[in-house]
Order: sequence, then C-alpha cells, then structure tokens
Amino acid sequence: MSPEEDKITRISIEPEKQSLLDHHTEKHFTAGEIVRDIIIGVSDGLTVPFALAAGLSGANASSSIVLTAGIAEVAAGAISMGLGGYLAAKSEEDHYAREMKREQEEIVAVPETEAAEVAEILAQYGIEPHEYSPVVNALRKNPQAWLDFMMRFELGLEKPDPKRALQSAFTIAIAYVLGGFIPLLPYMLIPHAIDAVVASVVITLFALFIFGYAKGHFTGSKPLRSAFETAFIGAIASAAAFCLAKVVQH
Repeated sequence: MSPEEDKITRISIEPEKQSLLDHHTEKHFTAGEIVRDIIIGVSDGLTVPFALAAGLSGANASSSIVLTAGIAEVAAGAISMGLGGYLAAKSEEDHYAREMKREQEEIVAVPETEAAEVAEILAQYGIEPHEYSPVVNALRKNPQAWLDFMMRFELGLEKPDPKRALQSAFTIAIAYVLGGFIPLLPYMLIPHAIDAVVASVVITLFALFIFGYAKGHFTGSKPLRSAFETAFIGAIASAAAFCLAKVVQH
C-alpha cells in the first residue's frame, strides 16, 4: 500500500478501529508467486538434467560428455523456462488491462446495470438491500473505487505487479540453474559416468526429498507426502531415461 493510499485508509476508518489494525500483525504467507516460480524452476531443474545425465550414462557416455550435455541443457532450460515465466506474466498483465478497459467502458455506458451487478455481488454475501444500497451509492460517486471493486469482486482479478514479468523470469531461470547443477555435480568429480550416475542418483533424490518437503511446507500440503512424491517422480524419470538408453544402445 502506498503512503497516499494508507493516508486515505486512515482518514476513512474510525480511530478505535485504526488502533486495532495498527496493533494487529497478519501472519498470512504473502510470497506465493515467488514460491511458485521457485518450485517450477527447481523441480524442473532437478528432474530434467537428472534424467538426461542418467540416460547418457546408460549409453556409456563419458563423464565429460554427460557434463557438457548437462550444462548445455541447463543453460537452454533456464532460458526457456525464464522466457515462459516472462510471457505468462505479461499475458496476465495484458488480460488485466483489457478487462479493465472493458469494465471502464461499461461503467460509463451502462452505469445502472453495473450498479445492479454491485448489488448482486453484495447480496451473495447475505447483505440486505437496505444495507448495500449506501455502499452502491458510495461506489457510484467514486469511479476508481467502483472500477477496482468490479475488477476484484466481479471478475476476480488482482492488479498485476508491473515488475512481475521480469521477476518471474529471473526467479525461474536462477532456480532452474541451481537445481540443474545438483545432479551434474558428481560428473565434475568422478571421471567414469557409470560410477558418477550412482552418486548423482543419491544426491539428486536426497535434494528432491528436501525440496519436496519444503514445497509441501510452503504450499500447505503434507510435507512428508510431498517429499516422497517429489523424490519418486524424479526416480521414475531418471530410471526411465537410463533404461531407454540401454534399450536403444542394444
């Protein structure tokens, strides 16, 4: 909330209620979008290079080849995933702008209909006509507040952060790189790929388990269940890639 908006809020709220708000600290988790981007980046970063390295190891490639291919995949994957996050966020911005323009036009062209929609929305919360009529009238006197109300409660849209697109791109890309180098680490230290793949499996599954637990904790699901599910998916992906490479080789 900007200083101007905060000032307006303080002026419009009774002093006693404002005092209660000042002494109340919300404990809700508010970094959902960032956590979502990290989850997307790390989960793919751990799984895709892991499966690629396992597949190449199954084809009896040397550690240097696996490492080279793995680094190339991490770079390409980070760029691709980051670009995908950027485009998704920009699409969200564009969608919000289009809907806001349409809503602005409707407020001007058919104000009575829009006012009736406000009344309908409030009625859904059990508010009686004599209670919501002053609210409808107050909104009609404040076009910006009226527009914000319709965007949020009629369309269910929150105004996107203008920095969201770049933030999402960088977060996903960096998370992908960090996750991607974990399964490749053994190949930097062990010259024989068939030996390195064992260490890679152990390290990556452990990382997937920890990541799954953290994901479950932040998203509100059962951490242990999330940890086992995440590690299981990674194990299936790597095993499938390894076995497929063996089959193709023979």
